[in-house]
Amino acid sequence: MRPLLDTPIPPSSGASASAPTTTSEPRCVVALGNALGEGVMWSVREQAVYWVDILQRELHRWDPATSAHQRWTFDEEISAIAERANAPGFIVTLRRGFALFDPAADIAPRYLHQPEPERTGNRFNDGKCDAWGRFWGGSMDFACEAPTGALYTYTASGDCVRHDDGFAVTNGPTWAATAQGPAMFFNDTVQGTTYRYRCDPATGTVSDKTLWKRWPAADGVPDGMTTDAQGRLWIAHWGGGCITCHDADTADELARIPLPVSQVTNCAFGGADLRTLYITSARTGLTSEQLAAEPLAGALFAVDISTPGLPSHLFGG
Repeated sequence: MRPLLDTPIPPSSGASASAPTTTSEPRCVVALGNALGEGVMWSVREQAVYWVDILQRELHRWDPATSAHQRWTFDEEISAIAERANAPGFIVTLRRGFALFDPAADIAPRYLHQPEPERTGNRFNDGKCDAWGRFWGGSMDFACEAPTGALYTYTASGDCVRHDDGFAVTNGPTWAATAQGPAMFFNDTVQGTTYRYRCDPATGTVSDKTLWKRWPAADGVPDGMTTDAQGRLWIAHWGGGCITCHDADTADELARIPLPVSQVTNCAFGGADLRTLYITSARTGLTSEQLAAEPLAGALFAVDISTPGLPSHLFGG
């Protein structure tokens, strides 16, 4: 399978990885009060940012050039999106699996595959495409308790593969080169752990699952994440109120961006030069006292970074 980008796996940052710096303070760009903002993605062809509110069943679009905001509402939860390479619109994960949706067509999404008919307490959560056009999506227990979630790929040819199982809440993945070869990183959020898998770009398989980092309680738990052009990982912290940047080989922390909200959920690079990190957040589960202390909980934030990220990969069909 031919990669859709010239550099499908970003290079290893190495033990001497340089620390990125921020060139602005984090700023609120859309103060919507999302219940569960997630799935943030930069559209290169539209020069706009998309994200979802899973619990409110909404897809959002914001154009930084005009500040125009659009919203689409669904009949069930929508949790992640990726643009299609050879057609308009998106592949998305809805509550039960993978679907197609074109905002311009003004019709309901069309399911492609529902891989878990027997797991009635599950819904899909985070996901994104790899550089070869495969969409990776994780499922989870709606109550965030039972280890019934799994990791899947769905391809343009209609193949769906379950790669791993036994998660209460899944988040990620993202990819980088490491000293051991191409790797995929995936978060077991409830357990507060991030795993590294050896990945085979040609076949889309993963193996050799190893613990990459166990997060201390003060950092909350790992949520969504992305990779920059130097192969460093950027990870959102639910309950930790920050984004951290890490060396892919050593997991060493290279930078930390505090935010004025505790439930930080996902991040993606965008902007014309891919040097703006867009960040989603959530307000679900916060007490009235916490909401008073975090008036921007559920907002979309942006912060400028000294080095660029990578464009969001496209679904191959």
